[in-house]
Amino acid sequence: MARYDFARAARTLTREALEERPDGLLRWVELLPLRDPAQAVTLGERETPLVALERTGAALRIQNLIVKDESLLPTSSFKARGAAIGVSRARELGVGDVSLPTNGNAGSAWAAYAARAGIRARIVMSREAPEIHRRECAIAGAEVHLVEGNIADAGRFSADLVALHGCYDASGFREPYRVEGKKTMGFEIARAMGGRLPDVIVYPTGGGVGLIGIHKAFAELKALGLIGAQVPRFVAVQSSGCAPIVRAWQTGADAATPWERPHTIAYGINVPKALADFLVLRVLYASKGRAVAVPDSAIAAMIERVARSDGYLLCPEGAATLVAAQELRAAGWISAADRVLAINTGSGLKYL
Repeated sequence: MARYDFARAARTLTREALEERPDGLLRWVELLPLRDPAQAVTLGERETPLVALERTGAALRIQNLIVKDESLLPTSSFKARGAAIGVSRARELGVGDVSLPTNGNAGSAWAAYAARAGIRARIVMSREAPEIHRRECAIAGAEVHLVEGNIADAGRFSADLVALHGCYDASGFREPYRVEGKKTMGFEIARAMGGRLPDVIVYPTGGGVGLIGIHKAFAELKALGLIGAQVPRFVAVQSSGCAPIVRAWQTGADAATPWERPHTIAYGINVPKALADFLVLRVLYASKGRAVAVPDSAIAAMIERVARSDGYLLCPEGAATLVAAQELRAAGWISAADRVLAINTGSGLKYL
């Protein structure tokens, strides 16, 4: 992962400077891996809001339940963050052709940003992935490959494309820049909450890039003196139909083993073996967090419950985080007074 000169960054990255800068990912330019920010590839990214779910929180007995709504980004998901920085850096490096496997939203984002940059994109996904994602990729001009199986099978096919065509491997953690875009979620959380971080962050975990990125962001802000020593407890949420990280955490393992026959309606977290699962587990252990698996039936029920209670349409992955928060509150691991922040990673409209 990218490393930064904090002494140099501290000269210009101050609280006062942050407030004067325009909204967007480049507000945090000193902590991004771009040589020439003026040439960054952008589709108009903006800081996403923190939305209080008051009625849902009351029902779950969590007084301070907040959702960070990533659906308002370009391509309607948090994947726009990783694509914006990943594609920008790829263009700086002279890359003209990228390939990556995806469960859907990452493909949509990389296809769009690659089109913006004039870069060829080869997107590989399972035939079982939501149709809207392949259509999003195709309309952006990407070369779409459909494979039998899951994202692991898509990953092998993408690796073959990289070997055959010599294109840039944009798979999560095969390149080091996607996480740098995803970590801006952590920067925004800290800024929006006045430097006082949540007590608990509940994150839907497939590849886990965003969870790792948020933790990295807090470490960098701490190094700059912009936040204190508090570290939220991180909760990695998976579906009971695909929970390799949960299984690893339950046994205290350093890495996960592949999950056989993965299946879930929360398709974005249908990842049988994450490349960086060992980093996710490190964050959980270091923050005294947990890993929780929730059933698809509860995810579907939570989508409807939140929509009726708070008028807010969650994606399945986002709904999974609230199911996990409900279970952890019932078990006493989350207290009524804890400030709990859940990540809604994308638009629920894509799943209707």
